[in-house]
Amino acid sequence: MPSRIFVDADACPVKDEVYKVARRYGLQVYVVAGAFLMVPKEPRIERVIVEAGPDAADDWIAEQTARGDIVITHDIPLASRCLKAGALVIGPSGRLFTEDSIGQALAGRAIGEHLRSVGEITRGPPPFQAKDRSRFLSALDEAVHRARRLGGG
Repeated sequence: MPSRIFVDADACPVKDEVYKVARRYGLQVYVVAGAFLMVPKEPRIERVIVEAGPDAADDWIAEQTARGDIVITHDIPLASRCLKAGALVIGPSGRLFTEDSIGQALAGRAIGEHLRSVGEITRGPPPFQAKDRSRFLSALDEAVHRARRLGGG
């Protein structure tokens, strides 16, 4: 089966870049969100609107993802679930999640949640910049080639 790209689309700043790369390689894209959003009217780009609820989009993506697929998300628990399914996972800033890095990312997220729960004010992620977009495009292109070597198409 050819590789597919799943986009955790709520607040994803690189959807246009995903479409561009998917067109280049002829890949199917699933744009998954909890509310309606515009996507290009193309046969290989499919909008998936999930029911409202916490983690509904994450659950849908995790249930569909298979070895050799590519997932675009900034959600660390979703990244972990997709890695376990054999997917390649990239954050919108070009950060590649791997089996080696996901444990540290989950631990950092847990520490941040704990600090916020006791009233500590923590910084959010840095603002998205042009260099992030460029890094993402490079990481996605590399992931497509890697997915094909894994047998995903």
